[in-house]
Amino acid sequence: MTDANAHKVTDVLPEPTPPPAAGNGERQVPEISTGVSEIVRRWKREDLVKRGCLILHGLALVFSLIAFIVMASNTHGDWKDFDKYEEYRYVLAIAILSTIYTGFQVLRQIQELSTGKESFSRQRLALIGFVGDQVVAYFLLSAASSAVPLTNRMRENNDNIFTDSSVAAISMEFLAFFALAVSALISGHKLSNKSDI
Repeated sequence: MTDANAHKVTDVLPEPTPPPAAGNGERQVPEISTGVSEIVRRWKREDLVKRGCLILHGLALVFSLIAFIVMASNTHGDWKDFDKYEEYRYVLAIAILSTIYTGFQVLRQIQELSTGKESFSRQRLALIGFVGDQVVAYFLLSAASSAVPLTNRMRENNDNIFTDSSVAAISMEFLAFFALAVSALISGHKLSNKSDI
């Protein structure tokens, strides 16, 4: 009877599974390498986005600085002095604000890329970038748009170095606006895409 009971126990137990063949092990390697390649692709994409934002802020800094310098030096005596026109003072003030903001952003991004450490959390950085870029871009567009009608009226009567300098400063503010607008779009994408944060 003991032999019969032993025989029943072995019938109930499942047979041991054989170790995986060499073919199964090869199938697992591509799954691991696919996961690794996906992570590497994501890192490259994040690095590209960071460098893209740095380039956009750098361009906005250069355009704002040029607008600031050109408008501040636009003094040619008599009526050809930017300080006599409220619109041009506004262009200068916003160029200064944009230069300070974009200069800060460029320095922060260079520091983060060189050290690999972020000064704030990713979500906070994306929010600061999104709001800051939008506010400064709006101011740039507002200042440039307010000075266009005055400059057009002046150019109808007198097309000279004063009006040409005004046009150059206004154009630089429009270019700075476009750079910050694209940067704000990227920051908005980062905010909406939680996997990037």
